[in-house]
Amino acid sequence: MQPAAPTPSLVAGLPTRLRTLFPGVLACAVVAASATFLSHHYGAPVMLFALILGIAMNFLSMEGVCKPGIEFTARHVLRWGVALLGLRITASQVVGLGWEPVVVVAVCLVLTIGVSMVVARWLGFNVLFGLLSGGATAICGASAALALSAALPSHPLKERATLFTVVGVSALSTLTMIFYPMLATWLGMDAHAAGVFLGATIHDVAQVVGAGYGMSQATGDTATLVKLMRVAALLPVILFAVMYTRATDTADVGGARPPLLPWFAVAFAVLVVINSTGWLPAAVSSTGSDVSRWFLVAAMAGIGMKTQLRDLIDVGLKPVVFMVGETVFIAALAIGMLRWLA
Repeated sequence: MQPAAPTPSLVAGLPTRLRTLFPGVLACAVVAASATFLSHHYGAPVMLFALILGIAMNFLSMEGVCKPGIEFTARHVLRWGVALLGLRITASQVVGLGWEPVVVVAVCLVLTIGVSMVVARWLGFNVLFGLLSGGATAICGASAALALSAALPSHPLKERATLFTVVGVSALSTLTMIFYPMLATWLGMDAHAAGVFLGATIHDVAQVVGAGYGMSQATGDTATLVKLMRVAALLPVILFAVMYTRATDTADVGGARPPLLPWFAVAFAVLVVINSTGWLPAAVSSTGSDVSRWFLVAAMAGIGMKTQLRDLIDVGLKPVVFMVGETVFIAALAIGMLRWLA
């Protein structure tokens, strides 16, 4: 049963296109607000709540007044959210960390994504699933998964792979937030090393902040900056993803070749540059970052609404083991790099 359309008085003054999109966009916004409320009160990843609530509202995307707006939110609002991620980062933040964290992050990022693509093919998955899950693990969790998904060509299994990746990195990020501080303490890491380790390995920004400041102020500051360095790597990884799909036979994934420079990747880079100049007031950067988060949560809700629950159930055990392996790999690699650089 479809919900009634918004009353004419609410949308009568809107252009035809906006009237068409309004019900679905509003539904995604309501789910995003609900997911944010639950996340704040229960401490679980907001993306996971948005996905679960979206799947529960799946009937809205089948047909009726909400379908166009849900499609619009899952596709276009997602790209706006990725572009606005650039307001979280400045060049001075990255430079201020010194060269050692840069080496750790660079090595972990390149090897995690590369090994994930190779192992994905070895296990019989589409190599783009390895790129998607490896990028999410190596960069910034659910946000990176959504950004990479937006850059990759369309194919029948892409949305299911994206949803599974979001669920996987969100769950693993919560677990690592709990256990990695204990591991850092057991390994005898000082505040700086622990911050680099947590920032280089935990998937989502919120969990990095929670784990870092749960240990100490110094650890939290370092972990947050290292994590932002990983977020800054989103642009080159998107470019690599686009160049890889253009260089390979796109018939294998059933989609048209994406543009070499997606507009949202360019916008991301431009906003990083502008934010690095110091011209933007702190309030503007903070507001843009908040809007980015809301857009990404709403887009996740829309993607959830478009997905059948059986799509997640049918993935089987092998992809779960694969993503756990990626998480263990990047943690072991970061520990090894820190020991080597000490």
